Amino acid sequence: MPTVKVRGRGQLTIPASLRKDLKLDDDAALTVVKVGDVLLLTPRKLIGDAVAKKAARAMKQAGLKLDDLLADLSKQRERYTRERYGA
Repeated sequence: MPTVKVRGRGQLTIPASLRKDLKLDDDAALTVVKVGDVLLLTPRKLIGDAVAKKAARAMKQAGLKLDDLLADLSKQRERYTRERYGA
């Protein structure tokens, strides 16, 4: 069973074999949970990139560009302000 050493500032190195098995790259995020006297590390998938890719695909399919979205955002803010504040 591999062991790791906690270094200064609480850093530790996960053995390469385990990183490979879990498909953890250099920017992988892990969730740490304390269960009794045990620390449980689980991979945490960051959804930001997936959401951005999905939005880019939807924009491309709709024939929209970022400028289109920003222009509409400005209109929506004006509408919200009128409805909310009567201005």
